[in-house]
Parts: sequence; C-alpha cells; structure tokens
Amino acid sequence: MEQRVRQNIDNISRQILKNLPFYRLKDLIKAIRACKTAAEERAVIQKESASIRTSFKEENNDARHSNVSKLLYIHMLGYPAHFGQMECLKLVASPKFTDKRLGYLGIMLLLDENQEVLTLVTNSLKNDLSHPNMYIVGLALCTMGNISSPEMARDLCNEVESLMGSTNTYIRKKASAALCAVRIIRRVPDLAENFASKCKSLINDRNHGVLIAGVTLMYEMCCVSEDSRIAFRRVVPVLVRLQKNLVTAGFSPEHDVTGVTDPFLQVKVLQLLCKLAHDDAETCEQLNDALAQVATNTESTKNVGNAILYETVVTIMECQASDQGLRVMAVNILGKFLSNRDNNIRYVALETLLKTVNIDTAAVQRHRNIILDCLRDGDISIRRRALELSFALINESNVRVLTRELLAFLEVADNEFKQNMTTKLCLAADRFAPNKRWHIDTVLRVLKLAGNYIREEILAGFIRLVAQSSDLHQYAVQKLYTALKNDISQEALVLAGVWVIGEFGDVLLEAGNFEDDEKLVEVSPANVLSLIRSILSGPYVNQISREYCLTALMKLTSRFNDTVTTSEAKALIGEYSGSLEVEIQQRAAEYTNLFNFDNIRPAVLERMPVPEGRVGAVESTVGAAASPASERRSRTGPTDEDLLLDLMGVGTAAGGSSSTADILSSPPSAKSTSNNLDLLADIFGGSNPVPPQPQDESAIMTPKPVSNGLDSLFDAPKSTSSTPRLFSPQKVSSPLEDLDASTTPAPSGHIAYHDGGLMILFRPSRDAQNPNIVNIEIVFHNDGSCGELRDVGLQVAVPKSQRLQMLPASGTTVAVGVEQKQIMRVANPSNTPLKFRLRITYKSSANPQGVEKVAEFGGFAAGAY
Repeated sequence: MEQRVRQNIDNISRQILKNLPFYRLKDLIKAIRACKTAAEERAVIQKESASIRTSFKEENNDARHSNVSKLLYIHMLGYPAHFGQMECLKLVASPKFTDKRLGYLGIMLLLDENQEVLTLVTNSLKNDLSHPNMYIVGLALCTMGNISSPEMARDLCNEVESLMGSTNTYIRKKASAALCAVRIIRRVPDLAENFASKCKSLINDRNHGVLIAGVTLMYEMCCVSEDSRIAFRRVVPVLVRLQKNLVTAGFSPEHDVTGVTDPFLQVKVLQLLCKLAHDDAETCEQLNDALAQVATNTESTKNVGNAILYETVVTIMECQASDQGLRVMAVNILGKFLSNRDNNIRYVALETLLKTVNIDTAAVQRHRNIILDCLRDGDISIRRRALELSFALINESNVRVLTRELLAFLEVADNEFKQNMTTKLCLAADRFAPNKRWHIDTVLRVLKLAGNYIREEILAGFIRLVAQSSDLHQYAVQKLYTALKNDISQEALVLAGVWVIGEFGDVLLEAGNFEDDEKLVEVSPANVLSLIRSILSGPYVNQISREYCLTALMKLTSRFNDTVTTSEAKALIGEYSGSLEVEIQQRAAEYTNLFNFDNIRPAVLERMPVPEGRVGAVESTVGAAASPASERRSRTGPTDEDLLLDLMGVGTAAGGSSSTADILSSPPSAKSTSNNLDLLADIFGGSNPVPPQPQDESAIMTPKPVSNGLDSLFDAPKSTSSTPRLFSPQKVSSPLEDLDASTTPAPSGHIAYHDGGLMILFRPSRDAQNPNIVNIEIVFHNDGSCGELRDVGLQVAVPKSQRLQMLPASGTTVAVGVEQKQIMRVANPSNTPLKFRLRITYKSSANPQGVEKVAEFGGFAAGAY
C-alpha cells in the first residue's frame, strides 16, 4: 500500500515538474534523466526551451547566466539552441569573469566562422585581448583560436602578435597566442610572415607547452610558405639538440607518459624536421645521428613509443640523402610493427611500407613472409593493404613464390578482392613470367579460381598469348579442355576454353587421349561436341558464351572433317535460328546458310591470324571534337564484308568500332585492304586483283575499287582505303621552295606532316635530367594556302618499347603567320629508333567539314639531338 502511494506521489511530482520551468541546470539534468522514453525527453526539452525563449524576451538579466547554461546543455543533447546566440554575446560584454567564461563557451559551441553574427564578437575580443586580467585574455585567445574567420584574423592579427611576446607566465605557459596564430595562418596564409620573428623565442623556452605551440606554429608556416621553410632551416641544430635531450632525458614526473618523456613534443619536433629536410641534402645530413639515436633508444612496447618510431621512419624516408643503413633500420622498425598485435599499428606499417617500397625494395623484401601472413588477417583493411604491398614486391626473382601465395589467397579471398586481384596477377605474370608455359598455367589457374571476375582485356590477352605460343598449342588446348570438363561455372574460363578449342580443335584431336593428374582424358569429336552442348544447356550460359559456342561449333566442322560431326553441329546451330536474342539468331542463320557453300566454307573458317599486341600509345588532342568519319563508323557499325573478313581472320577493310588507340596502333593501309579483297575475289571468282602501285611519299595512294562476288552474295559496299603519308626525316633551315614567295617562311625543324595548308615540324632535344628522355617541340605552321586553320588536333602513337607524354598545346587555331606549339616527351630506355604515327584533324575555308589524315614519321637522323 505504501509503495503504491509513493508511486502516485512521484507521478504527480513528475507532472508538476514537467509543467513548471527549471530554475537551475541541476534540476533540468535530473528531470531529463528521469524520463523513461524519448518522447518524454523531447517534451521536457521543448517546454524548457519555450521557457528560456520567454525569459530572453523579458530581458531577465538575473536568469541569463542560468538560461544560457541550460541552453548549452540542451545543445549538447542535440536539440536546437541557436536562439541563444545573442544572449552569449551579452554575457561576453558583461564585466564579470563568470559571465564572460560562459559567454565565450557559448560562442564556441553555437557559432562558427561562416555565421554573420560572428562579426559582432570582434570588438569584444579586441577589448579582452588587451584586458589587464590574464585569465580574460586567455578566454579571448581560446575563443579566437577556435572560431576565427578570415576577416577576424586580419582585424586581430596585431593583438595576437604582441601577445606572443608577452612576459606573463600564464599566457606563455598556456601558449594560447601561438595556437591562435596557427588558426590565423590557416585562414589567411599571407599573414604568416608576421609571426616569423616570434617563433625562435618560442622554441628556446623551457616550458614544454610553449615548445609544442612554437613547433606547431613553425610547422604550419612551413606548410603554407616555401620561404618560411627555407628560413627555418637555420634552427635545425636547435631542434636536433631538443630532440636528443628528450630522448636521453631521465625520468620527469611532469612530462613522463608510460616511461617516455613528452612523446607529444617529440612527435611534433620530428614532423617539423621532416618538413624542413624535404629536398635539402645538408639538413638531411644534420638529422642522421639524431634519427639513429631516436630509433635505437625508443621502446616499441608502448603505444607512445610506436608513435615516435613511426614519425622517425617517415622522416628517414623523406630524407633522400639518408644513409643506406638508416633506411634499412627504418624498414626493420616497420617489420616489427607488422608483428604487433594491435591492428592499428599493423595497418600503419603496411601503409608506410607501401609508400617506401620503391625507395628501398631490397629492405622491404626481407619482410616478405610477414607481409604474406597479413593476407590471412581477420581485419579486411589489413588484408587489402597487405595485398597491395605483395603485388608491389613482385619481381623476376620472386614471381613464382609470390604468385603461388597470391593464388592461394585468391582461392579464399572475398569477392570484392577478386577483380582487382585477377587483373594484377595476370599483369604481373605477363611482365615477369620466366617462360610462356608458366605464364599460361598461371593465367589458367586464375581463370579456374575467379573466372567470373576477369576483365575483358585480361581474357583477350590470354587468348593472344595462346595464339602466339605455337609450340604450346597442344598443351594449352588440352589444359583448357580438361578444365572445362571439370567446371563450366567460370565465365572467362568457358570463353577462353571454347575459343581455343574451336581454333585448335584439330590439334586436340590429333594428340588423342592424354593423362591429366594421373587421370585418362578421352578426346573424340563426339566428346568435344558433348562438352559444348553441355555448356549451351548448362545453368551458367549467357548470350556471350552462346555466341562463342556457336562460332566454335562452326569452326570445328572444318577442323574435324567428319561428316557426322558436321551434321550434328549443323543441327545444334539450327536450334538457335529462332532464338529470341537477335545476335544469336543472326549468327545461327548466317552459319546455317554457310553450310550451302561447301567449296568456300573451309577457307572462310581458316584459323585466325596470330594477333599482335597493342602499340603502347599515349594520346593528346589539340582539338576536342571527334572526326565525322569515326562518328559515322560508330553509328553504322561494321559492314557485311567486314564481318566476313573478320570471320576468316584476315582483318577488316574499315574499323567498325575501333577505339582511337586501336586505330592509331594499326591504321588501314592499301596493302592490307588489297590483300583482303584479293582473297575474297579469288574465293568468289571475282575480278582480278588490283595490281600493286608504287608508293609515292608526296601523295596519298587510293586503290581502285574491286568488284567481286560479295556484291551479289551479301550486297555489301565496295571498300576503299588509303595509305598514310610517310615522311623521311629532313632538316629545314630556310623557307620551303614549294611555297609561294608571299607566304610566311616556315620555321626550322623536321617535317612530320605537310598538306592542306598545315605543316607540322618536330624539334628534338635530349633531356638534361634524363638522357633516356627526348623532348620534342611540335610546331603547327600555316603556309597560307588554305587560309586560317581551326580546331587543329594531333594524336600521336609510339612503339610499345617507348612511353609518350603530351602537354597541352598553346592553341587550336593556326592563322597565317602565327605558330602554335606543343611539347612532347618520349621515354626511350631501350634506345630504339623513334617512330611516330600521327592522326591530324583540322578545319579550313577549303574544307569546312574538317580534314582527318593519318601519317607516319620515320624518326630522326643520327645526331639530330
């Protein structure tokens, strides 16, 4: 009974308290804690906020201090309290210290530098910065250091500068002026020079708080001003002596943190030394002894010691002139971090090793086993960093070991890792493979483990590798055949296997039965067809794999030369003549129709020519628009003649959907086009081939159109092509003889292109810093024959052994008498002859629709640069 009465009294009291304002912050906190639900808490805060608003309107000065304190507590709980900003300003203007303290606290919590109300605080801060009470000065400095805007920083910079030299012990120990200067520099970097003279006195102070503030200020000034960084290098001996004293200092109760003397100051000093030592060999030499002393005398068993060692490692790696032994010591420290149980320390070690692996690869290689162990860590962030570092460590000597470990990790890796891993594994195998057989085995293993995450270019590279390895055709087709019999769930494996089996099915059949992992694998036309049929009817088939399978079936009819196989393949292809997928239906119909031409079917289904690797090209465009011809080709797609030529493996007459890089790497030529047309004419009994024509470097060759049986069979348009103009290197030192006397003389250089009023000249020179780099100045010159040239664009490709960098051109319009220039840098470490393939686009009054030309430049004569 008594308990029930008490509960009723508590409920009544709670209801009364909810309806009455709270006069003290303690009562408000008690009422909020008594709320049982979030709704009750919101109701209490809403009523109290309304009461506080009413009190503010009544200008109740006695309750202002209490109301603002309650309002700040409400703000800390996440509820709106912006209506109390002006009351905070009134408290700041009060002469009482307690009111000022609460007012400045409210300003720091309720205001930021982007609010206009902040401009009203500037005058109060200016008065309080010159106040005789040092505690009020400290409040003003603290507030300004937290919320200062650029305008406030400019207005109060002089006051802060004068306070930095204050003799008051409290202000110097509090170091508020120096930290406030940091805020000013971050907001207005131009004011950094005002504090440069004060920094030296700060770092000579004995108080550690002043030292930390001074070092922080110097570091911030070095970040925003290169001149400050150069000027502060004079104080490096002072900083080195300070760091040594901190390392060798005995026990100091005031500054000791778990056995380490002031680790916060040590970290700040190391960060500043790292910034000062950047690109300065003399400073690096001064730091070597100090860094070695810190690295050897700091314990790594405590977290504070690890923080100091980490900053030491970063500073050592930043010093390019550091001793080799010092860098090895730094890498060993990171190796110890990898053995730490704390995941944060291990992550930091992996991240730092990833940044330093290019500086000292041999030292990082010593910790390869520990790095590989991190691949099995439970933390996904550590696994990701360890994976990136493992790929960075791969070279010719360890490619077998690291690849084996990475393949083992790929088998158990999360799906989000697999696409990146497959790409990097295949690229590493392509770059460092000891032989082609190992290369094929490695990529095949990747296809088996993560075939659904293989990128298209990686799959194309593997197919190209198999096609180019003529001595391994039998080995590759047998391995892929066995892999498909065991697993057809990996898409890339299915595509690669079906392509290789369709291309080299005769090699598979000639080899007959074989053993794989001590198991006999039977090979016969029926088994091969059964495998493809199982893929087509399997649960993992999609449109792309159906297309590959139909093409492979068609090719196998000419590889096996078996009537039964041909009839079964024809029946299987015919099943897809009514497919709902248009591409599948079209292929099935075309292949079925091709069975009616037994006299040409073997030639049409001949083995594809060995694909060539792409030429490494880096493109740069002077103009932004694409050529109309390329847009027209991308819209219309390949013609029937192109498709048939592609099926036969003899190339296409015109690129249907080639990218710019593909076109630059293999432009259409008259020779290749005529060969394609000759072959088609011979197959279909057309006209005689086009007789060869002599090349003329001064004109573009255009072969005559050829009429053949394609016109009647596929109703395809006739193909024409042109040969790019090839200029031999020649030096020009005077106006060209074929130009009119009234035109502007051409500048000196090597002619790379000259036609339609545009002349492009190359001026080569050897790079002073790296002899393997050739700097070429490209000059776009208008000879005046076609008027002003607009939208001039240039794309350049180089051989695979070279690398190209193009800088932006000075302009895209070349008027008569005006030159436009562009810089091209070619890295040629193998010193092979320089060759360039150019694509030029421009518009002129004679050709307003635009001109698009492809040309080749045969390089420079000996001694040209």
